Amino acid sequence: MLTSVMFWNEPNNLSHWDFLLDPEWEQFGTMLRWAGQVVREANPNLTRVLGGISPIDPGFVEKLGEHGALQAVDVVAVHGFPLDWNNWAINDWPQKVLLIERLAGKPVWVTEVGVSSFGAEEVQQFGLQRTIELLREVERVYWYSLFDLPGHRPATTRHKESEGSAYYRHFHMGLINEDKQTPKLALETFKQLAHKPGICQWFHYEDYETLERAVWWLKHLGVKQVRTGLSWADSHIPGAWAWFDAQMKALESFDVLATLCFTPPSRGQRPDHTSPPLDAGEFSYFCREVATRYAPGRG
Repeated sequence: MLTSVMFWNEPNNLSHWDFLLDPEWEQFGTMLRWAGQVVREANPNLTRVLGGISPIDPGFVEKLGEHGALQAVDVVAVHGFPLDWNNWAINDWPQKVLLIERLAGKPVWVTEVGVSSFGAEEVQQFGLQRTIELLREVERVYWYSLFDLPGHRPATTRHKESEGSAYYRHFHMGLINEDKQTPKLALETFKQLAHKPGICQWFHYEDYETLERAVWWLKHLGVKQVRTGLSWADSHIPGAWAWFDAQMKALESFDVLATLCFTPPSRGQRPDHTSPPLDAGEFSYFCREVATRYAPGRG
């Protein structure tokens, strides 16, 4: 069932929030304050999470604090991929978490961490084991991801293939290959973990087959916590809530953290999912609908 909602995904990453249109994140801060207030009023049982920041930037957290936006969340989330994209070492994980925790004055969850098998499956296997060791004191950790990205869909980056191997690594983050049945070496390591992390798995619109396979694997692996997304942009497609209903129904036996993000192009300051919206209040309406529709009742 839905127990937590995350407001946006990587809001300090230009691939997810166009901060060229919002250089001081004032518009994002307003949107976050309104969404946090609406969700608290709609369902005080839900944990409100700041969209996982990537890079892990203390300056961004300070900026949100200046805008009064941190008061709208209960948890601050961070994302990190030191063996693939970040300019810091894997052993720096504990210090990264502690820095943001002290700065924000709130618990920190690691809601997306992973290692690509692009170069070698053994690298991913090592990265999983070492990451879980380093983050053992963190309340919640979500491994990205269960399945490899399908090769026929583009990854969500700005420069695509021109990024070279950095781009292609996106397609090899899963514990299981693209066919959704062939395990990698790291899957066996995951099975043997005494304290299993959650899993972050995205589902494309109306991809019922991937949803069904994911639920089977998650139950088979004994996963309890799942992070996924409900797209504000997709909600403008006729019949979208039927897909959202099916998604949340399939995941109801798990502790679900739903990431709410992506601007409908028709409602952005420019027609793109990364754009700040024309009206920040419209995102709040979407968040309220999710909170009342899928979470346990008030109390």
